[in-house]
Amino acid sequence: MELLAEGAGSVGWNLGNGGVGQLVTLGLPEEGVHEIYAKRADTIIAGTAVPGGGQAAPVEGGYRVTGRWQFGTGCQEASWMLGSFQVLGADGQPRRHPEGGSLYWRGVFARSEVEVVPGSWDVTGLRGTGSFDWTVEDVFLPERRTMPQVGIPLENQWSRWPGVTYQLPVQCWVGPHHSAVITGIARAGINALIGLAEGKQPRGRPVGLLCDNPQVQDAVGRADAILNAGRAYRSAMIAELWNTVASGKETTIEQRARCRLAAVYAADCAREAMDLMYRHGGSTSFKRESRLAECWRDLHTVGQTVTLAPEWYPIGGRVYLGMDPGPRLR
Repeated sequence: MELLAEGAGSVGWNLGNGGVGQLVTLGLPEEGVHEIYAKRADTIIAGTAVPGGGQAAPVEGGYRVTGRWQFGTGCQEASWMLGSFQVLGADGQPRRHPEGGSLYWRGVFARSEVEVVPGSWDVTGLRGTGSFDWTVEDVFLPERRTMPQVGIPLENQWSRWPGVTYQLPVQCWVGPHHSAVITGIARAGINALIGLAEGKQPRGRPVGLLCDNPQVQDAVGRADAILNAGRAYRSAMIAELWNTVASGKETTIEQRARCRLAAVYAADCAREAMDLMYRHGGSTSFKRESRLAECWRDLHTVGQTVTLAPEWYPIGGRVYLGMDPGPRLR
């Protein structure tokens, strides 16, 4: 995923989100999983795991759902769309799911039943992801394609499947998946400046290429070290949790906190490295057609996602201080 993001940020983003969407759908009842994946295991899932967006009325065999959701990443190539909704009782109040007591259900809709909202993905970066808003209007959703919405935004509901991959805590997936995208884009940004510096003669300087500037040399060296420091921390924490699960042990909340912090820290390192490259690219950095500008736009769009937000630092800090970290880290 990191390598694909290095080639094109939008490709890496769609792959990461689609992968998590596949994991989530493996928590459906057996009949629902079979319906989605019986024909091909690489079925593309788009949509969102975030609570909210739809309302439903119970009917025989399932629900009638109406709603609108943001960030339908990959909706243009997907076969199925993942969204969350509330089931309203006769009194108009949300009903709790009988399994887990959640106020929200997750549902998987056939892409053919969904309407994409034109013009709703008008952004500066990751334009190629096609993360449009999408809607359904009074669509029948069978029970087999619904499940309780557990966690904020989710917890592992797919652990019934065999193998270490499916036993890993959600912190190994949500956060690291976006973190790998942003570090891949940062690597592309470093490469873009290197390519530029080897051939650009800075404006107003009669001799010498950009690569001859000691400040540029320093920036490239620093950016590489900064980026790889974050990547190494993230890889080490994911490996630690993998080894813990593979040995038959339960992960600790301290380990899960460090895994989330490592993802955020790697993203911060990517942002710092990219900004160094952007600063030393001169006027090329703000030209829309330049690779350096594309990387900068895409990277900072990824960096705004809630999974990489700075609020994860105090959440981790509360764990180490023996305090309740809140519902987002369990």
